Amino acid sequence: VAPDSLRALAANIGLRMGTAVIPFDLDHPDYQAIVAGQFSVVTPGNEMKWQVVEPTQGTFDWSGADRLVAFAEQHGQLVRGHTLLWHSQLPAWLTSGVDNGTISNAQLRDLLHQHIITEVSRYKGRIWQWDVANEFFTDSNPSTINPNDFWVSHLGTGVIADAFRWAHQADPHALLFYNDYNIAGEDGTNAKSDAVFAWLRQMLAQGVPINGVGDQGHLDTQYGFSGTQMTQDLQRYASLGLKVAITEADVRTFVNNATDQVPTDHLATFAQPDEFGQMLKGCLALRQCISFTVWGFGDADSWVPGFFTGEGYETIYDVNLQPKPAYTELQQELALAGSGAPHRTGGGF
Repeated sequence: VAPDSLRALAANIGLRMGTAVIPFDLDHPDYQAIVAGQFSVVTPGNEMKWQVVEPTQGTFDWSGADRLVAFAEQHGQLVRGHTLLWHSQLPAWLTSGVDNGTISNAQLRDLLHQHIITEVSRYKGRIWQWDVANEFFTDSNPSTINPNDFWVSHLGTGVIADAFRWAHQADPHALLFYNDYNIAGEDGTNAKSDAVFAWLRQMLAQGVPINGVGDQGHLDTQYGFSGTQMTQDLQRYASLGLKVAITEADVRTFVNNATDQVPTDHLATFAQPDEFGQMLKGCLALRQCISFTVWGFGDADSWVPGFFTGEGYETIYDVNLQPKPAYTELQQELALAGSGAPHRTGGGF
């Protein structure tokens, strides 16, 4: 591993730099070299989600997840498991069964319990952090656990705590995270952060085995962003005795097209790396921030153009897998964090 890689520079301060990975992209040597050389923790983008691992009831496909875990172990990396309890990317047999009444709420609860135990047990001792529960809070002000969420509407809010208990039972040593977006003031309000903080405090008081909170960190240059606010919010979670992590960092902006992804606003080429740097600084400021993960590293592989029309350019490598200014920004921040700026003497005044 090169000494000036993100991975090596972060290791100097005990931080793990991560990326989301599409396991079968590892067939491409240039992609594989960046994953292995630059990152020390990996997250499967989709390959541990229920829809992928159990496409037909009782028939499992662990190929992508197995491949990523094996790759990580081969390259001295840790793994973030993502995600056990989420309203999205559920198998069609499960959601249609609930819709047509062939799966009762009691059966749904049993299926979820079984799913969590099966998946966490399969990788017991091989997953560093699990995103146990993902995106349960509303974007409204005040924010609250979403009553219309698939799981909450069928099983009640208590299912979230149960998911943590089941995951802990299956692997007592894995760090268990609650993961969400806009929970460090990214949307310009602290409504969601306040709600998640209050809920976490309540869960911890009840003895629910939650070890950490993951702030996704999906940003967009057209909106304001306060690195100071993020640092304060991460600090607040840490004050509860929790670990924190930036789990899905990217910064999107408007681009000419989805193929070339050249920003249409020249200033965005400065804002994009700056916001990446602000997020990393928020993490660097806290001893409890143990990992910083970018949500994929190459613009060509990105989820953004498919979800946000006209936007892209949100990772740290361009469409040709060349490092962008955002990469250099993270590299410089990590270098300074590791060695500190040199002390000056003798300025004449």
